[in-house]
Amino acid sequence: MRLPVIFALASLTVSAAGAQSPVDAAIDRAVAAYGKTKTARATFEQTITNPLTGTVVTSKGEFQQQQPNRFSFRFTDPKGDLIVSDGRAMWIYLPSTNPGQVIKMPVGADGAGSLDLMSQFFKSPRARFTITDAGADTVAGRATRALVLQPKSEASNFTRAKIWIDDRDGTLRQFESVEQSGLKRLVTISRIALNVPVDAKAFTFLVPKGVKVFDQEALTGSR
Repeated sequence: MRLPVIFALASLTVSAAGAQSPVDAAIDRAVAAYGKTKTARATFEQTITNPLTGTVVTSKGEFQQQQPNRFSFRFTDPKGDLIVSDGRAMWIYLPSTNPGQVIKMPVGADGAGSLDLMSQFFKSPRARFTITDAGADTVAGRATRALVLQPKSEASNFTRAKIWIDDRDGTLRQFESVEQSGLKRLVTISRIALNVPVDAKAFTFLVPKGVKVFDQEALTGSR
């Protein structure tokens, strides 16, 4: 007479053991989503808080990416600012704050890596981060799971990050990172679309006339 009860308990035990934690489910969902992504387009809003100066700067614009290493942030506010990776170099042109100059960095440099939204968080995340749960949340009307990432390496671009992963499609909806300098960056992503046509011209940068190029690779003697 006890056999059905025993079998029922055994079944519950197996189910519980095989169930994923919210952290594992969210990370696996995101890794799977971005693992199949070749292109992406989205709009974004960014808020940067500098604790040293006490300033808070908000900007917004459009993001596009084409794997493996081409991406662009073209700002509509402040209009004219842009960050572009053409696959060989990353160009940072911010005339709103640094008119007359552009910074050129090699692809793969620390700064360039911090702007690759796909690989920054979801390339081998378990090997690179200690991941903890920050609970269910909602971003722009989308149900998400919030996770905290603590880098295992001191060479990471940030000391701590919090990310919000969409419950439905595994896309990154928001992230907040604290950089080595103490700078805090909050980015909210909306109207995101994966594997859609992108504008090839978005990944090219022509140095405007009269603008001086500061080539980081040449300055540091890197190869």
